[in-house]
Amino acid sequence: MKKFIDSCTEIQKEIHQTAKEKGWWDSDRSDGEIIALIHSELSEGLEYLRKDGFPKSDHIPHFLGIEEELADVIIRVLDFAEKRNLQVAKAIIAKMQFNKTRPYKHGGKLF
Repeated sequence: MKKFIDSCTEIQKEIHQTAKEKGWWDSDRSDGEIIALIHSELSEGLEYLRKDGFPKSDHIPHFLGIEEELADVIIRVLDFAEKRNLQVAKAIIAKMQFNKTRPYKHGGKLF
């Protein structure tokens, strides 16, 4: 688990540095705007899934479009986490451990 946390934290810093260099933090954005952008990446992923045959990515063609969009979600989450000094990698591990204690389908949720 420590390897995951260390690697993820290092990647988080690199992602945020790239975002700053590319101008995405020239002016501060609201947390709501950032969450909406994360959601937009999920919506783009959904659009790839709605196409027949799981098409290739337009930008990294050796991957599927859904793979690219899921990567974009993670990139945006980690960029946001670094900007706001959030410990997402540690929270993932903690949440995984908590989920192991939950009942089957969280006690009866349909989805």
